[in-house]
Amino acid sequence: MRRRGFLGTVGAAGALALAGCDAPPPIEGGFTGIDMARGHAMRDGTLKSRAPASTRKTRVLIAGGGVAGLAAARALRLAGIDDFALLELEDSAGGNARGGMVNGIVCPLGAHYLPVPGDDAREVQDLLEELGLRRRVAGRWEYDERTLCHSPQERLFFHGEWQDGLLPVHGVDAGTQAQYRRFAQRIDALQHAAHFAIPTLKVAVTPELLALDAQAFSAWLDREGLSDPHLRWYLDYCCRDDYGAGIEQVSAWAGIHYFASRHGFHAPGDPSGSANDTNPERDGVLTWPEGNGWLTKQLAKPLGERLRTGQVVVRIAEVRGGVEVDAWDAASQSLVRWQAAHCIVALPVFVAARVVENAPAVLVHAAAHVRHAPWLVANVHLRGPLIDRPGAAPSWDNVVYGTRGLGYVDARHQTLDPTPRGTVLSWYRPLGPSRYDEGDGRRLLLERPWTGWRDDLLAELSVPHPDLPALATRIEITRYGHAMAIPRPGLLAQIGSQRTAPDDAHRGSVIAGRLSFAHADWSGYSIFEEAFTRGHVAGASLG
Repeated sequence: MRRRGFLGTVGAAGALALAGCDAPPPIEGGFTGIDMARGHAMRDGTLKSRAPASTRKTRVLIAGGGVAGLAAARALRLAGIDDFALLELEDSAGGNARGGMVNGIVCPLGAHYLPVPGDDAREVQDLLEELGLRRRVAGRWEYDERTLCHSPQERLFFHGEWQDGLLPVHGVDAGTQAQYRRFAQRIDALQHAAHFAIPTLKVAVTPELLALDAQAFSAWLDREGLSDPHLRWYLDYCCRDDYGAGIEQVSAWAGIHYFASRHGFHAPGDPSGSANDTNPERDGVLTWPEGNGWLTKQLAKPLGERLRTGQVVVRIAEVRGGVEVDAWDAASQSLVRWQAAHCIVALPVFVAARVVENAPAVLVHAAAHVRHAPWLVANVHLRGPLIDRPGAAPSWDNVVYGTRGLGYVDARHQTLDPTPRGTVLSWYRPLGPSRYDEGDGRRLLLERPWTGWRDDLLAELSVPHPDLPALATRIEITRYGHAMAIPRPGLLAQIGSQRTAPDDAHRGSVIAGRLSFAHADWSGYSIFEEAFTRGHVAGASLG
């Protein structure tokens, strides 16, 4: 049986057999991090009919405490506006970029790194400078070495051993190598022919980009004669990593943008890459034991009582002279009506379209075209270090070739303490449409018990780590039903021109009356830089 087939059928018993343990200690665990009942209460509309128990006033109300909402709050503070409130559904702010803790070890609940931003992402650069992570030394910008990902950064379990980097290179034939070089040449040509940038709101939507947007990435690869299975596995992995869906579902613009907007693609042995890196297509990244939860925690710190968690926004309406926002307070079990002069709607577009009364056409249009990928993060605590297989050394990012999951990151990788000890591994599993998942991933997330995901994790990671089941003590699973927007073919054409700010200073803002919309959904895909910049622009426009 092929390894992929084996991984799809083996359960906990098979994983334990691999570990050579007849009766390992039981693994505790469960779901954490997301209160699905609150989100479904908003969806079902059962709270809208209740009468407000109290009324509060503020100048600006921010609905949504993810990265965009937190960025908007920071921009308001920088503009000297302190009279605002931010309402967040969960018990902590940060959205898909929050951190958690398992058995005393901090770990990510979602996004776990931030690539060193380019000059198009000035707003993100400014944030990093403010946080002391970036400073100018002798005329050059330098980043805090403690937060740059320590080496070794990433490795792939391929052909029974670990190799450096995630692009399959060990034992591949000349035909595969030729296709790597061919793809690198095409990316280089496209980088020169069109402007790919992060954030996307800094880039004009040109006919060249729209032509790529109109076709699936897999179809573009077919036309280019790029059929090598190892190359296509890697590109599919990259798309599932950033977009939650595979190369058949995302546009060619999205697949190319992944490389062309940042670091390009360098085939092994390409002299334009790093001489000491067998997989140099990734630039440096910033990371923390709790992932991007470190960043969102810093953004939330200055807000104090202006940050209100456990708030289910059920209605946003423009009224005479301002905006009304009704929110269900989970702590008091009552409906609170907020009155504000302006509202920044930092909610996913499908949520915003449900709660905004008489939703403007720009929002209705976006909600009709954006689809989201479900996602799962499982944090597994290990009582001791794993016995490693031959090949590359344990890395921050560790991926198993040909599996449904995206591998794991090690929460202790950034520590300066070399003593071998227990840790937490964060395992990522996208559930958007791909060759691995064609069913209803959202329903599976809702209905499947946590033990099913436990068994998947143990089966997949026991291939490179047979001793993992015996070392695991607890697995905590965070579910995201609508984790990230999928940049499907045609999405850039549909929402890329939805920029209605009145002046170039706030280019990229989506404004309708007293409502400003700020969320990564308006970029068509979900990364920190897109969400942060859109939130910042929305907040700055009110200053």
